[in-house]
Amino acid sequence: MMPGLSGYDVIQVLKRDPTTKDIPVIFLTAMSSMEDEKLGLEMGAADYVTKPISLPIVLARVKTQLENKAAADFIRNQNAYLEAEVAKRTLELSAIQDVTVLAMASLAETRDSDTGNHIRRTQHYVKLLAEKLQTHPRFSHFLSEQTIKMLFKSAPLHDIGKVGIPDRILLKPGKFTPEEFEIMKTHTTLGRDAIQHAEDQLSIQVGFLSLAKEIALYHQEKWDGSGYPTGIRGDDIPISARLMAVADVYDALISRRVYKEAMSHEKAVSIIREGSGSHFDADIVDAFLAVQDAFQAVAAHFADSDADMAKKARELEALTG
Repeated sequence: MMPGLSGYDVIQVLKRDPTTKDIPVIFLTAMSSMEDEKLGLEMGAADYVTKPISLPIVLARVKTQLENKAAADFIRNQNAYLEAEVAKRTLELSAIQDVTVLAMASLAETRDSDTGNHIRRTQHYVKLLAEKLQTHPRFSHFLSEQTIKMLFKSAPLHDIGKVGIPDRILLKPGKFTPEEFEIMKTHTTLGRDAIQHAEDQLSIQVGFLSLAKEIALYHQEKWDGSGYPTGIRGDDIPISARLMAVADVYDALISRRVYKEAMSHEKAVSIIREGSGSHFDADIVDAFLAVQDAFQAVAAHFADSDADMAKKARELEALTG
């Protein structure tokens, strides 16, 4: 009832301010109707005392509100602590997953003529394609922010199955015989099975490992059905694997290996463009063409050094005699 600024106005100001919103407010007033009390409590008052007052009653009610406030602060602080701990543990778990994935992927790379930077580059290529296609009508249902994060996390495992390919085939610098190529093609199923085994050991389904299985098994499939290991075609090929197919082929074309020179970015782009609708999903090729400059920047940032290639050459020579 104060002129200019009523008790109702005051409590509204207090409740809007984060620094005062949790302070308990007791209305002390001559307004004793049920409607007045109801309005005060609805606006956030903790208690409502009408005049004339009894000092012991007012002090008792103040004491009760202070005790309630202390208890609420304790619970709030505990919740904040627990939330911080959960966030910390989640971050640690994510970091452990990332390190484990990269370690597994690097294990496969150490047995191949590719370098470890290949897995870095393909991670970023897949992310670039996914982000470009995120609003595309054919892909928007799948490419959520969370899915793109999981694609980035799972992409390094696309060639994990190479750990199961004999050195005489995996490290062969020349062309495969038909029999050798059939064995080489099994790296897709070996990779899927290895990831499945890891998932089985956890006794739970892990989102990024499900995508990793798709990528490992199907990234060598082609849009026209001429790929391997199953020969599926078109939209039957998982989106994750279709993205990896473009990323993997581009990197293979522009990368120098101990048995071949690197192809120019322009030539690699031309080959992928020619594969639109046959080797690759045409819409993904269009996305690739739109972000090809970003692909080239990733390739430059994670380029294989001469030292990397020399080391690989020595390892290959040692293993092949």
